[in-house]
Amino acid sequence: MPDRATPIKILLFGKNGQVGWELQRSLAPLGELIAPDKQDLRYCGDLADLAGITHTLQTIRPDIIVNAAAYTAVDQAESEPKLAFRINAEAPELLAQQAEQIGAWLIHYSTDYVFNGSGNCPWQETDLTSPINIYGLSKLRGEEQIRKSNCKYMILRTSWVYAARGKNFIKTILRLAREKEQLTIIDDQIGAPTGAELLADITAQAIPQLFEYPDKSGVYHVAASKEVSWYNYARFLLDFAREHDIPIKVHPDAVIPVHSEAFVTAARRPLNSRLNTEKFCNTFQLCLPHWQTGVTRVLEEIYL
Repeated sequence: MPDRATPIKILLFGKNGQVGWELQRSLAPLGELIAPDKQDLRYCGDLADLAGITHTLQTIRPDIIVNAAAYTAVDQAESEPKLAFRINAEAPELLAQQAEQIGAWLIHYSTDYVFNGSGNCPWQETDLTSPINIYGLSKLRGEEQIRKSNCKYMILRTSWVYAARGKNFIKTILRLAREKEQLTIIDDQIGAPTGAELLADITAQAIPQLFEYPDKSGVYHVAASKEVSWYNYARFLLDFAREHDIPIKVHPDAVIPVHSEAFVTAARRPLNSRLNTEKFCNTFQLCLPHWQTGVTRVLEEIYL
């Protein structure tokens, strides 16, 4: 981190989301953390309000802008493309322009949904992007605007995010398991469940290196190691519940694997959400733990 008489200023957007909530904890030791939300009366934390965001950036003039806010309602985006693009594309473009103007770093989170989900090899940062839904396209447009700018940036693409806070697959499956005697789970979509806590911690670990080595600016894939289908992920959660006497109705033989076509949704989902994380690990000399490690920790935090 640069030597200076006053602490660096970090401006965080999306403080109440899964990743943003954990970032408040991980970023606080690095400097002065300012994290407005939609109810903030002093600063604007609503990425749909571009004028308000501009005023906030010009007033605070942070050293680091961390954007953990996004429009993430994948199916709803199909019927609300204008709002999805405003938050996921126009706002990041504005953040990048402002970052370049005030000389700040921009940390931005993106998704494996920028790819079409074909094949079975982990996606690399240099692979061709080709989103199959509005959400993925809006996130890709945001990436493109950041990359076109002259700002210093780190874009972290990730997948299958979960946390103790907020809505996610873990809580949904265990709620359904309490209510139903049979579950049908998709088994042809493959990825790596990635904890918000992990994303927040590696962000805090990477930031000092960015200040010391600005040439590390770029796009990186970050996800927990190894891979799993939604079906086997669910089986892992249900096995944990049985081992720890968490009440559920569903019997082990009543968890049925199905293909994606069995569920009709407004937006298509990629089948292959695998991400190759070698570039990030080698660049920042950090290790990404097995997905089961983080999932177990969150299960223990929520249910034990």
